[in-house]
Amino acid sequence: MPLVEIDIPAGVFNHGTDLDSSGRWRDANFIRWQNGSVRPIGGWSTRKSSATAVAPRGSVAWVDHTDSPRLAVGTFNKLYALNQGSVVQDITPSNFTVGTLDATDNTGYGGQTYGSYTYGNARVNDGVPHKVTTWSLDAFGQHLVACSSDDGKIYLWTLSGTAAAVALTNAPINNKAIMVTDERFIFALATAANPQKIAWCDRENNTTWSPAATNQAGDIELQTTGEIMCGVRVKGSALILTTLDAHTATYAGPPFVYSFDRVGTSCGVVSRQGAVAVDSGAFWMGTSGFFQFDGSTVKEMACDVLDYVFNDFNSAQRSKVCAIDNAQFGEVWWFYPSSSATENNRYVVYDYKEGHWNIGTLSRTTGVDVGSFRFPLWFDASGNLYNQESGYSHDSPPFVESGPIALGSGENLMKVNEIIPDERSQGQCTLTFKSRFYPNGAESSHGPFTLVNPTGARFQGRQVRMRINGSEVDFRAGKMRLNVVEGGKR
Repeated sequence: MPLVEIDIPAGVFNHGTDLDSSGRWRDANFIRWQNGSVRPIGGWSTRKSSATAVAPRGSVAWVDHTDSPRLAVGTFNKLYALNQGSVVQDITPSNFTVGTLDATDNTGYGGQTYGSYTYGNARVNDGVPHKVTTWSLDAFGQHLVACSSDDGKIYLWTLSGTAAAVALTNAPINNKAIMVTDERFIFALATAANPQKIAWCDRENNTTWSPAATNQAGDIELQTTGEIMCGVRVKGSALILTTLDAHTATYAGPPFVYSFDRVGTSCGVVSRQGAVAVDSGAFWMGTSGFFQFDGSTVKEMACDVLDYVFNDFNSAQRSKVCAIDNAQFGEVWWFYPSSSATENNRYVVYDYKEGHWNIGTLSRTTGVDVGSFRFPLWFDASGNLYNQESGYSHDSPPFVESGPIALGSGENLMKVNEIIPDERSQGQCTLTFKSRFYPNGAESSHGPFTLVNPTGARFQGRQVRMRINGSEVDFRAGKMRLNVVEGGKR
């Protein structure tokens, strides 16, 4: 019979049963697709070991007026700045209120409001973990504005020598997050201990916060029952995300300054770092799915790896989820903790240029895209800073494995005699096949085969699973073909 071409669409499908992923890739690590070919993601190199002492939760990169790149990053107890040479400067404000390193159950003393229980009795777990401390950081001109979700003050760092960040004059306190709009207003989110309230300063005047006829400062309480979590800049507006819904803030000028519109419901964001803006809008992870804002409306995304992510997700540590745009490849990465982990140890990727999904295992807690610096800069849970997409060195060799692939109609046994590989440079990948005679039968492994043209192979079955293992180079693997002979029915 003619050669059997194994042509598997780009992206991972791991949703439903094993048989649901027939003819698709089902598992992967350190892999992406380009023009239909399998290739490795870029590797990483250490830029600064122990840049922070503990896991960072929030970062921003910008360029100052001397065209020098800057990076700021925050932990539960510190705020740091780094320059081009990765010299770390502690800019933690004086009298800063230390936050929470890990999400904790609302049990024990201080776990709930005063008077909730009788004196001497332990609090009952209410099932709502206290969130980890996260930072929202942004550039205001060449300066840094910063807010910790537990400290609540808005700080300003003016790049002045070794000076620490200082509390912004007249700014509101008890905020959960901030953002800077395209019109150069600072938004204080969930401000004044009100989870639905937004306040903003006068335009380009970050010390004027009291509304008056002579300025454009203002405030509003959103019509939502959700808690405001974060805000991101999108084309033409600011997108405000709560635990339940999504709102846009569009500049209208005096006297109302901003108009607010609800653009999505039942689309709450999973964490304060769980959303990211891209050229086409914004993406975020919810508590049980993924969402996209296209500039006008919100829609829930069809996700090919939904079961893989949420059936093995530590929801108690969901406040650690972070999203990072990897724009040079058109990807949004979410890092999250699996059910057996208390720290981010896995990733899920959406390729918004080609519309497919990807998965893998890697620890990252915050990061910034390429732009201000030469490489994307991502942090791990130990506070190490990496040049991401640098070289092709990974923690383990990249691989991708398919779901079951029928070799024929499924009625007769098929005998594979030869592999005709499709590689850019032969010998950089190996192939392993797992064959079985029945859908739920035992699998037999064959290989790994080091690929030459052609590659001898001897195995049989009604269906196979194919695994590509790559070496630590920029390999490419395309459509593989099998020389198959039809056998009997038994």
